[in-house]
Amino acid sequence: MSTQSKRLPATAFVLSLVSFFNDVASEMVTPLVPLLLAGVLGAGPIALGLIEGSAEAVSALLKLWSGRWSDLLGGRRKAFIVAGYGVSNLVRPLFGLVALWPQLLFLRALDRVGKGLRTAPRDALLADVTDLSLRGRAFGLLRAMDNAGAAAGALCAAAILATQAIPLGQVILWSAVPGVAVVLLAAFGIRDARATLPAAAVPPKLVWRNLSGPLQHTFLLVGMFNFARASETFVVLRGYELGLDSAALLVIWAAMMLAKSFASIYGGHLSDRLGHRRATAAGWFMLAGGLVVLAWPGKAAEFWIAAVAYGALSGLCEGAERALIGQHAAAGGRGTVYGWYNAVLGATAIPAGLAFGALWQFGGAGWAFCVAGALGMAVAAALAAWRRAPA
Repeated sequence: MSTQSKRLPATAFVLSLVSFFNDVASEMVTPLVPLLLAGVLGAGPIALGLIEGSAEAVSALLKLWSGRWSDLLGGRRKAFIVAGYGVSNLVRPLFGLVALWPQLLFLRALDRVGKGLRTAPRDALLADVTDLSLRGRAFGLLRAMDNAGAAAGALCAAAILATQAIPLGQVILWSAVPGVAVVLLAAFGIRDARATLPAAAVPPKLVWRNLSGPLQHTFLLVGMFNFARASETFVVLRGYELGLDSAALLVIWAAMMLAKSFASIYGGHLSDRLGHRRATAAGWFMLAGGLVVLAWPGKAAEFWIAAVAYGALSGLCEGAERALIGQHAAAGGRGTVYGWYNAVLGATAIPAGLAFGALWQFGGAGWAFCVAGALGMAVAAALAAWRRAPA
């Protein structure tokens, strides 16, 4: 049967819808974090790098644990998914009550505890129920709905700011409304796929040397590229430095997420046709080029173009990268492999965030974006030149 005649399973659509509403809630908050830091709490790029890096590190370590246990429990992944979405949507509205940036650091880490619980089991469940020939588009759909929700959330926050004239903290509290929908949909709309897993499947041990050579090589390249993958919150901070107000920055964030959403759909389809490694390498190279472009804008109009282009380029490689990881995972060990993938991202998150923030604070935004872009191009070239891996 050709990939054109196959259809994505219903679970792929439900997981994508859950992701959509979660990001509506999340992105009513996340793009406001750098504005809270710079405009209300008086902190700078290094504090932002520490907050974002610490949050991603906590998240990634939990992804390894949750992915492993969802395998050990025979593919029972739903409980981790529901708990993860529940924790995040309980904690996130509290961002609006902080008075000091260390409090924001603590709450942001708790928010990412929820992400850590759900992400690897969710990705593994999606791989469990989707044919290999369709996984690029399945992950592309998931990322597209995620990014569309991010755009909708940012636009909701911008509309509230523009029409209600209320403080940033009160806007953040409104994120609880879509958060309730997320938890209900996850609890009642998702089912485990245990019957699709081999009865005798045994997940790999949590020892680095026991991973296959291709997985080790892939993870090393992913970790290296993560040093070049600037958080979108740094893009918002760049716009803040250029003098854009809160409402305009939220609209730019929404435009970035919309561009990312459409590009995720296209990138997922393209990776199924061209091969996940080739598509990932091409996406990384173009994303690195987008970082270099962000180094130069001196006016608001130029920044708009650069930011939206960066969002689109980021979306191109999201589905392909996750599908590439899945090529190396056996059915009974997918949760563990996706946990390792996210653990690698987390292990590099704090040093990457601090390094980018330090380059910015001591050398300027242009220098930080250029260094990250150069590193990203080098890693993309290494992945493209790796001939022993599947295409």
